[in-house]
Amino acid sequence: MTKPNAIDPSDFLPLPPLAFHILLCLGDGERHGYALKREIVKRTEGRLNPGAGSLYGTIQKLVDQGLIEESGERPDPHLDDERRRYFRMSELGLAVAQAEAARMRALVELSETRFGLGEPA
Repeated sequence: MTKPNAIDPSDFLPLPPLAFHILLCLGDGERHGYALKREIVKRTEGRLNPGAGSLYGTIQKLVDQGLIEESGERPDPHLDDERRRYFRMSELGLAVAQAEAARMRALVELSETRFGLGEPA
């Protein structure tokens, strides 16, 4: 039985690609904005290379939605720029990322059936 005021992760779907990639990166652990950008570019082999406005705008939207949160933990100030903000995925963010992955999996399965796509060689 669900709680009366429980948030349904499917209410956030579909996620914009950049938002989903940010959640994927934070699934590996806390990161600051520039580290998120570098990881997204690496994972997508440069196909997704967000500018600062897109990246930080999406980060702020995810914070506002409660999908990610700023971390209170910081590296040693001598090892890092004190202006950096570190983020981590919230429990709601994990549930939304899982729901988006399931939605995408169902879409891929449907497209394989519709278009006769088999397993890759």
